[in-house]
Amino acid sequence: MKNTMRGIGWMLLWGASAAYAAQGGESESVGWLGYLFAGFFAVVIVTQLVPAAILFVGMLKGIFSLRDKKDVSAAQVE
Repeated sequence: MKNTMRGIGWMLLWGASAAYAAQGGESESVGWLGYLFAGFFAVVIVTQLVPAAILFVGMLKGIFSLRDKKDVSAAQVE
């Protein structure tokens, strides 16, 4: 068992060193999967911005609307 584990360790070490020395890792293109990944998160952000914009516009309307309604707290209690 000890020799088996030692052999597996050497195989892993040898395989890792060969992978680091491999050619072809200098590509600068992202690829379609990278664009799909970034596009998914762009869609998530946009779908969260739409309700936030609607709430913000509603808040601004509430702040800057004319005070036609009577203030309940200023009403006199009889």
